[in-house]
Amino acid sequence: MFLKLDAKKKAFFKETFETIGVAVILALIIRSFIIQPFKIPTGSMEPTLLPGDRILVVRYIYGLRIPFTFKRLAKFKHPQTGDIIVFNYPEDTKRAFIKRCIGTPGDEIEIKNGEIRLNGSTLKKQPINGIYYYNRGDFARENKSIKIPEDSFFVLGDNSASSKDSRYWGYLEDKYLIGKAVMIYWPLNRIRILK
Repeated sequence: MFLKLDAKKKAFFKETFETIGVAVILALIIRSFIIQPFKIPTGSMEPTLLPGDRILVVRYIYGLRIPFTFKRLAKFKHPQTGDIIVFNYPEDTKRAFIKRCIGTPGDEIEIKNGEIRLNGSTLKKQPINGIYYYNRGDFARENKSIKIPEDSFFVLGDNSASSKDSRYWGYLEDKYLIGKAVMIYWPLNRIRILK
């Protein structure tokens, strides 16, 4: 009798641990390569994202990155002007930042009278053209145009008055990209697809 119970218990525990093990491995694969949740800590992206918003970020969209490294297995596409992107902060790569991509490799950027000038023309893309951008930092001086190097991007926070972004620390290298923010999933009254 005891042997049969022990065999049943062993089978039960084995099956339970296998199920949990598979679930953990799948969760790690999904989080590392497919989609990952993030919480917004500051107001640098207001009014688009508020402190405490929880968002989903598609990780594979810009390419598969080997976990815990800055090496990519494959690249699928680059961020486009207007994308909201999550990346490792270049000055402290353990921290994740979220900003809007304003310029891509080879673009020429200038902030003039609060507007973004991209390759000589005022950028008319929503919501970028509705935001006043301040000339602050070494990379956003008044009447100064900058050219974005290859494999780099220029990113700004939607709350220009309160955002530490490319104006201060320069270009975001491709290797630091984590993914594209696609939706707010919490709180319930703020659920929406991000644009």
